[in-house]
Amino acid sequence: MTDKDKILNFIGIAKRAGKVTTGEDILLSAIKNNKVKFLLVASDTGQSSYKKFMDKSSYYGIPVNNMFLKNELSNAIGMKRTIIGISDNGFAKRLKEMTNNCKGT
Repeated sequence: MTDKDKILNFIGIAKRAGKVTTGEDILLSAIKNNKVKFLLVASDTGQSSYKKFMDKSSYYGIPVNNMFLKNELSNAIGMKRTIIGISDNGFAKRLKEMTNNCKGT
C-alpha cells in the first residue's frame, strides 16, 4: 500500500468517525467559526473555488493539502466532493504529518 493510499484510507476513517465536513457553504461557515483544523482541496478543483478556499485557509491559518484529485477524495469518503474539511484536532494533526511525509508514490 502506498503512502497516498494510506492517507486516503485515513480520510475514510475520519469520515466514519464523523470528523469530516463537506459542502462549500457549510465548509466556509465552519472555517469562519474555527471548526476546520485541516483542509483537503482537490488539485483539479475549479479556479474560483480553489482560490476562495486557499484564501480563507490562509487567512484563518488552516493547513491545506492539494495532492489528491477529485475522484480520489470522493472515493475516500464515499461521496462526490472536491473539498473536505477535517474538524478534529487529532485527525488533522495525523493527516498533516502523513501528507508532509508522503512522497506521492
